[in-house]
Amino acid sequence: MFLPQVLYPSLSPAGLRDIADAQTRLQLRQAQAKLQNDVRSTLLQAMAGLLLVAGAVATWRQVQISREGQITERFTRAIDQVGSEKLDVRLGGIYALERIARNSPADRTTVQFILGAFVRGHTPWAVGEPAGPQHPTPTVDEHLPWLQVRLPDVQAAAEVLGRRLDPDATWTLYLSRVDIRGVQLDGATLTDTQLRHANLARAWLRGITLDRSDLKDTDLRLANLAEASLVNVNLAGAYLYGADLCRADLRGADLRGAEMRALHLRAAVLTGARADAGTVWPTDFDADERQRHGIVET
Repeated sequence: MFLPQVLYPSLSPAGLRDIADAQTRLQLRQAQAKLQNDVRSTLLQAMAGLLLVAGAVATWRQVQISREGQITERFTRAIDQVGSEKLDVRLGGIYALERIARNSPADRTTVQFILGAFVRGHTPWAVGEPAGPQHPTPTVDEHLPWLQVRLPDVQAAAEVLGRRLDPDATWTLYLSRVDIRGVQLDGATLTDTQLRHANLARAWLRGITLDRSDLKDTDLRLANLAEASLVNVNLAGAYLYGADLCRADLRGADLRGAEMRALHLRAAVLTGARADAGTVWPTDFDADERQRHGIVET
């Protein structure tokens, strides 16, 4: 109301005193009034635009609140399903959590933590406890069914974790001391994963990425690790008897004290891998062969 008068004050009779022509004075007053009206129109348009923007922001915020409420409801329902006694309900809950993680980046770390706890809770391998299992077992049970047959829900959770819901995560996935013999994680991504003292005998891990992971004292006997990426992985004291290492990348891996009587070891990349007197090699993998592969022995 007042800004047009401030910017373009109305012409007073005193201001028009020196103009004798009445028509000219009228035209000047009309021109000044037009300027004031133009300012009013501009201000009204700006106010309407601001109201429109405010309405859009309020609507967007309401949509966000509604979406967050729906995600929270779905998350709670999925957790209930994962804790169900029925296998098919647990499977539905696991895949529901994966869907939630893909739709809600803020929940990805939480979902991965929950699924990691699910795997640990359903397949404990209590190495070192008074009544714990012998590690490694005297022999590999080659008649043990695949994990997807024995525990399909654990297999599903491991597959979801292997799809790495949050590729930018900086925290470590903890799966140490688990019994996931016969797990199938073809082409999975499990970088920076703790798998110490785990039992992965006969696991199908072809093409898996385990860079910088900790597999100290892990049982990998008869596991398929062909074309796997094991760069800078800790395999100290691990058991790889009969494991397939064809074209596996073990650059910079820690092999000290490891049982390395694996298959196709000559076809593996071992540049910069560290070994010591406790490392057990195949009989045809002598010191000259190890030197040709660039293995550093201490």
